[in-house]
Amino acid sequence: MSKLTTQHMGVTLKNPLILGASNLVHNLDKLKQAEEAGVAAVVYRSLFEEQIQLEDYELSSQLEAYDERNAEMIRLFPRIEHGGPKEHIYNLEQVVKALSIPVFASLNAIYKESWVEYAKLLEETGAAGLELNFFAVPRDFNRPGRDIIQQQIEFLKAVKAAVKIPVSVKLSPFYTNVLKTIKELDEAGSDGFVLFNRLFEPDIDVDAEKHISPWNLSTPGDHRLSIRYIGLAYGHIKGNLSANNGIFEGIDIVKMILAGATAVQAVSTFYHNGMGHATAMLKELEEWMDRKEYPSIDSFRGKLSSKAINDPFVYKRAQYIDLILKSEEYFNPLV
Repeated sequence: MSKLTTQHMGVTLKNPLILGASNLVHNLDKLKQAEEAGVAAVVYRSLFEEQIQLEDYELSSQLEAYDERNAEMIRLFPRIEHGGPKEHIYNLEQVVKALSIPVFASLNAIYKESWVEYAKLLEETGAAGLELNFFAVPRDFNRPGRDIIQQQIEFLKAVKAAVKIPVSVKLSPFYTNVLKTIKELDEAGSDGFVLFNRLFEPDIDVDAEKHISPWNLSTPGDHRLSIRYIGLAYGHIKGNLSANNGIFEGIDIVKMILAGATAVQAVSTFYHNGMGHATAMLKELEEWMDRKEYPSIDSFRGKLSSKAINDPFVYKRAQYIDLILKSEEYFNPLV
């Protein structure tokens, strides 16, 4: 067994590096390149129920624009039913068949019934596991945050009861108490946690005075928020922890494992550096382990988690005050 082998969500991975959900997964040639470069698994892009509903509405609007225009013309076009998730399911099946590494499905639905229905369909593709993408933007000023969390817990329980493959949840960092939410979802049966979602953020073109959709890649350093919460959660929950955002180099993988992660998901680095960069990342990880004489991933996982260290302030906000007090030491190049 390779020294880089890790267990994530009950699935054995040859190393901790996972290609995260993105448009890259639609290109089988790119996926083959990623597999050859050493990537241990792939998360297929999320099936979004909201997108399916929007496409269904747009198709209906186009086909029914001239319906019942007069008595002689009852219908201009024949009724055509929207394909729903079928295309997504078909494409996922092709990826599962084409790759020898595990492929995880991802889902973002609206209603409990559709969470369950789509989860079953995704399971049938042969996916190794399912990631519930709990991405939501509250738009109701009167809805308590607790209601949103409780609903997500119910969605998780319903999906877990409906499928046999392992199920993880991908969370945003915008809960009032992220650790409390993780703990409750862990108790509800989540097999893993992906920290964190990279949410779409709208922007405004001030010259054109219109909204725009900027390219939303992460940057080196974005992984620090994941370090904080993985380090805080490790050792307190049963589910595995996976880092997302800002994973660019092999040393970033090292950091996450030291904090307590079993795996990492990387995307932006492959847009910048190509799929072959996975080889360099894994080489850097292995060279660091050799230098430190760690025989396996498990031998240093969580070594720098909050539970394992003596300094209680490393993962707390008070450390920021310490940084300010030592600003000359940190920022003066002559010191």
